[in-house]
Amino acid sequence: MSTNLFSLAGKTAVVTGGTSGIGRAMALGLADAGADVIATGRREQQVNEAAAEIEARGRKSLRIPSDVNNRASLEKLLAAALGAFGKVDILINCAGIIKRTPTLDLPEEEWNGIINTNLTGTLRASQIFGRHMIERGYGRIVNIASLNSFVALTEVAAYAASKAGVASLTRSLAVEWSKKGVTVNAIAPGVFRTDINAKLLDSTARGQELLMRTPMGRFGKTEELVGAAIYLASDASSFVTGEVLVVDGGFLASGVNQ
Repeated sequence: MSTNLFSLAGKTAVVTGGTSGIGRAMALGLADAGADVIATGRREQQVNEAAAEIEARGRKSLRIPSDVNNRASLEKLLAAALGAFGKVDILINCAGIIKRTPTLDLPEEEWNGIINTNLTGTLRASQIFGRHMIERGYGRIVNIASLNSFVALTEVAAYAASKAGVASLTRSLAVEWSKKGVTVNAIAPGVFRTDINAKLLDSTARGQELLMRTPMGRFGKTEELVGAAIYLASDASSFVTGEVLVVDGGFLASGVNQ
């Protein structure tokens, strides 16, 4: 065990959905903690930009686009990682999509697409990289759950169901794989401002309500998720598995805020 429990020196990490928003912040945070990091996603330009940022921190990376809906692309990603680094120690499953639709009118195609990316995509990556980790007898898998794993936000039923599923899948994999040296945990972010949701948070009644429901009185900054990711990816969490770590400014603890 490292003398610095939180050091990721010598570790190799893969972050799906690692080229923007929360995933990008986590990928760069793992690099700052010492890991070589492969930040992957569907868009080649964003993959190249993320890799350049990781390399600018003095770490190694690869430029391999992938899609969590495409098992072959994930297998190619693993093969490339093993060819370059010989191992993958850490997997962060951060690829995800959300769309707001009244549930009465929710097309099955939209439901299936969200479940397939957020939940089944997490399973696919966990299977592919988890098998390698189990063979080595060591691994850290960190899934991305949500406030929606626990409470409902109106008109995002498919997303909520997918993220409740991610929390449950996290526990199931933890029970199956912990004796084989692989821990599986999740982070449930509260409301974090990203390029995608900034307009919603800053200029709608929904954004105002989300702010009111957060006792800290502000939205999270994506870099505030890095500590949780490093903890769950490092030797500091060696006896932690099946846990969903909530990082939400007090949202879930809250009843009446005013």
